[in-house]
Amino acid sequence: MIQRVLDIPAKRFTTATVNFLTAEEAAALTAAPDQQRWEGRRDRALLVLALQTGLRVSELTGLDCADVILGTGGHVRCEGKGRKQRAVPLTSSVQQVLRAWMTERAGQAHDPLFPARTGRRLSPDAIERRVAVHAATAAQHCPSLQAKRLHPHVLRHSCAMSLLQARVDVAVIALWLGHADIRSTDAYVHADLTIKERALAMTTPASVKPGRYKPPDPVLAFLESL
Repeated sequence: MIQRVLDIPAKRFTTATVNFLTAEEAAALTAAPDQQRWEGRRDRALLVLALQTGLRVSELTGLDCADVILGTGGHVRCEGKGRKQRAVPLTSSVQQVLRAWMTERAGQAHDPLFPARTGRRLSPDAIERRVAVHAATAAQHCPSLQAKRLHPHVLRHSCAMSLLQARVDVAVIALWLGHADIRSTDAYVHADLTIKERALAMTTPASVKPGRYKPPDPVLAFLESL
């Protein structure tokens, strides 16, 4: 009986390709919030931080002002799944945005880093709405965003892909994102065409010029007529 159960084949399912932003799309998104408004300056700081650190939405909403350490060795502390704490380094450009926001925010150590007008923490739903609003604005200047459905987790994916494209080891990326299992990072490897193109270039015969195939106009015309 047990053997019959073990002989049952595993269920097959389709795995969706990871959705992420290119550098151009990320720049358009972070430029979308209105810097003349308090909410716009808050949202820009939140987007910039999310794209560079890859924090989960729950980690972003849980941040206090004291969790951001600026200056030499600047980083942000967060508590992830399973109450596991980790620290993610901050680039100088992200620190600059956060410094300006925190000066304006003028919060106490245990106040939320990204509050609503009422002073309460932004909810995950509120962050999702803000991302959708700014994505719609950014799409007016970056047409490729029109084909993408943006939600906060896409920012996390984008961080992972930027690290991967910078040739950061997948084990380091797993630590960066707070993955308990390094295999969770495999999805980004499969989604990154640049890695596959580098692998293809390494196997290309010396007589063949490396690079992407560019079909001639007659081929394109034929394909369009199908």
